[in-house]
Formats: sequence, C-alpha cells, structure tokens
Amino acid sequence: MRAKITYFVLAAVLVVYFVLAGSRGVVLIEQGTPVTVVFGVAVLVIPVIGAWFLWQTTAFARNADRLARELDAEGGLPVDELVRTPGGRIDRDSADAVFARRKAEAEASPQDWRVWFRLAVAYHDARDTPRARKAMQRAIALHDGRPVRS
Repeated sequence: MRAKITYFVLAAVLVVYFVLAGSRGVVLIEQGTPVTVVFGVAVLVIPVIGAWFLWQTTAFARNADRLARELDAEGGLPVDELVRTPGGRIDRDSADAVFARRKAEAEASPQDWRVWFRLAVAYHDARDTPRARKAMQRAIALHDGRPVRS
C-alpha cells in the first residue's frame, strides 16, 4: 500500500510539473520571436514525453496488478520462499535458486502467462528489473491474447 501512495504522490507532482512546464512553453511561444517560439516548442515536448511515459507506466502497473489479482484468486501466486539476511534483504543464492526453477517452468510452458508472471517476480527478486519488466510485459500480452514480442 505504501508503494501505491508513493506512486500516486510522485505522479501528482509530475503532473503539476508538466502543467507548469507546458505553461512556460506557451508563454514562450506567445512572445512570437523565432527564438522564443523554438524554445517554447522545445519546452512543450518535455511534458508531452513525460506524460506519455507516465501513462505507459501507469497502464503497465494496472495490468500487472490485474494479473496478480487473477493469479491470487486461482491460488497461483508465487510463495515467498526466499531466505533473507538479518537485515531483511533477499539472499542472492536463494533468489538464484528460485529463479532457476521459474526459468525452467517458463521454458517448459512458453505460452502460459502464469509462469511468465512468476518468472517476472523471480527476476525482480534477483534484482534484474529490466528482465522482470520484459517478463511481465510478456505475461500481460499472453494473458490478453496479444502478439508477444521476443
């Protein structure tokens, strides 16, 4: 729950930033000189790219959460079987062992979104965020019946 609150607060701050930056871009364009118009357009591009990125990230998080709820209803969420250090961090060897099992499951059933979801969690536990995201994107695509990018 804490992560969701943090996400929404940061998203709200970004939206405020986009509005402020966009208004500055409009003011620059209204100046009417060639230099200020070029700068104004350049300043407007930043909020547009940022808003697109925020939208994509929010959609990804909503879709992953939707899959997690469905998997939880089926009783298929991965069980936290990881060994932790006294400080609460995940033991690397433990995460690697779970990851090896999850990867073998995904290789055995490449069209099952559930195994890709669990593999994404294993990647995340192994601190490999880019691969965790790709595995989750694959799980979402398989679940929704969309073509899967390799």
